[in-house]
Amino acid sequence: MNILLVYPKHPQTFWSFKYALRFISKKASFPPLGLLTIAAQLPAAWNKKLVDLNVKSLRDRDLQWADYVFLSGISIQRASVLKVIERCRQAGVKIVAGGPLFTSAPGDFQGIDHLVLNEAEITLPRFVQDLEAGCPQPVYATSEWADLTSSPPPEWNLISKRHYAAMSIQYSRGCPFNCDFCDITVLYGCRSRTKSRAQVLEELDRLYQRGWRGPVFFVDDNFIGNTQKLKHSILPAISEWMERHRHPFTFLTQTSINLADDDELLPLLVKAGFNMVFIGIESPNEASLAECSKTQNKNRDLLAAVQKCQQAGLQVQAGFIVGFDNDPASIFDSTIAFIQQSGIVTAMVGLLNAMKGTRLHAKLEKEQRLVQTSSGDNTNYSLNFKPRMNRDALLAGYRKIVTHIYAPANYYARIIRFLKEYRSPARRHYHFEFVTLAAFFKSIVRLGIIGKERLQYWKLLLWSLFRKPRHFPLAVTLAIYGFHFRKIFEKI
Repeated sequence: MNILLVYPKHPQTFWSFKYALRFISKKASFPPLGLLTIAAQLPAAWNKKLVDLNVKSLRDRDLQWADYVFLSGISIQRASVLKVIERCRQAGVKIVAGGPLFTSAPGDFQGIDHLVLNEAEITLPRFVQDLEAGCPQPVYATSEWADLTSSPPPEWNLISKRHYAAMSIQYSRGCPFNCDFCDITVLYGCRSRTKSRAQVLEELDRLYQRGWRGPVFFVDDNFIGNTQKLKHSILPAISEWMERHRHPFTFLTQTSINLADDDELLPLLVKAGFNMVFIGIESPNEASLAECSKTQNKNRDLLAAVQKCQQAGLQVQAGFIVGFDNDPASIFDSTIAFIQQSGIVTAMVGLLNAMKGTRLHAKLEKEQRLVQTSSGDNTNYSLNFKPRMNRDALLAGYRKIVTHIYAPANYYARIIRFLKEYRSPARRHYHFEFVTLAAFFKSIVRLGIIGKERLQYWKLLLWSLFRKPRHFPLAVTLAIYGFHFRKIFEKI
């Protein structure tokens, strides 16, 4: 059996980092971890190839070789998914589709031969068994949650690591919080299910043996969903592994804001090699947080929580949303003020959109306020519902935020504010974070000579050299990020 796994193309978006990746000669930020894990669950006797459309094109001979195309993706990849489906139909090759996009909207796509939905640890073996017996069904679905201790390590031999800026690991699924706009609990439940200590260490071993040295993204939607297991098993084990291997990796992940409440967990994360976390701040407005059931963010000093994480040695990236029914007219100015005061350099501000399956989607559907399917890109000025605020005022306010926070003077001021607070541990790893020497020289030309931000760029570099020399590579990295963000918002 010849199986072609196809990962759709990501459009140029905030999180694609396409413009930044050019500085380090990489084609994509992360590999398609889901499909690599699917490949590991298929029979060993089957022949497998993977085509990541973010790093190479899909050729006719790839489709001619395949007995089946396995296709996965997320909502933002919908346009690419439709193109792949059409290519497969023209080539006469059967399609097996699964993953978040198809699980959330299985009826949206024509021409799929077999849907393998929900978690593949449960549904994929059933499909494989029927396929080998010659009686595969059109749809495989389940209401059960998978035991992650049965999930195999990804089949890394199917990709070339040189194309990617970072590698990925999944430790857990599920989130103990249930925000109205988020589909994570719909897809993976409210209980944090985890892999074992041995599984995590085996995946680190495999990445190390494959020659990877650099960033590793724990892709969990909330890495700290089970804090006790992290503190007493996983993080101490990672720390010991990192020490034994002379710190070949740095780690980044996603957490909730209550990370700042745990004085034991914060230093353990940093000791294990974590240096970056993404946190959903969403809004500085308490009424908006209450509206979307963001209970973990309510009744707390959000600025102090961010500063505590950064002073502990974790760079905080954060998400913000405007468009809630309870947003006042002042929300745009207050969001700008929060971002600038917090020193959150990578601030993803998006417009509220209702994803299928979420409580927000059900609410807006009941109120007859939905107007279209969400594109999955909440930074492209699109809305899929009728907001309470005047639509033109909302879009103008949103544009005001992103224009302000990514204007060179404001963006570079935020870098300096962050670096003043950041208390990273002594450098224990060999590489220059995201920036190589070649990337540094490219940044000099593109940002320091050609770019309209050249004055701020040179001020940052000189300030960092004299005030924070240990963080000089990080300063250059963040300057490169800013170039990407400005290019994205200039295109829209």
